Amino acid sequence: MDCIFCKISNGEIPTKIITKTENSIAFLDAFPLAKGHTLIIPKKHHEKIQNMSTEENSDLFSTVHKLISKIDKLTGSTLVAIHNGKDAGQEVPHVHVHLVPRSGDDSGGPIHCLFESTLNVSDAEFNEIYEKLKD
Repeated sequence: MDCIFCKISNGEIPTKIITKTENSIAFLDAFPLAKGHTLIIPKKHHEKIQNMSTEENSDLFSTVHKLISKIDKLTGSTLVAIHNGKDAGQEVPHVHVHLVPRSGDDSGGPIHCLFESTLNVSDAEFNEIYEKLKD
């Protein structure tokens, strides 16, 4: 497999590792959007979150929880981003969580700026979607 994150996990590519757990690794992004931009990945290859075991998922998000306060101290706010699949913007097909320090004067914006406009959804469509997603 030619996955850059698997190579990082296996120690084949050097990186600035912030912390390791049994199932996850956190390291500085090689192409940061801000100083302190951190990635957290599962050690095992999974393309999407739903492919991870409950244990791996818990470990990954516990690591996010542990690091977010440290990232927050850099600028005061942190963007937490996950692209779960190619059509969602995932460039490397290996689960990864971005922790991006944010400040009021950076060039980023809210999630809605990723899209040209919001959708006009009818009440019937809204209810149909709701019924599909609720427990």
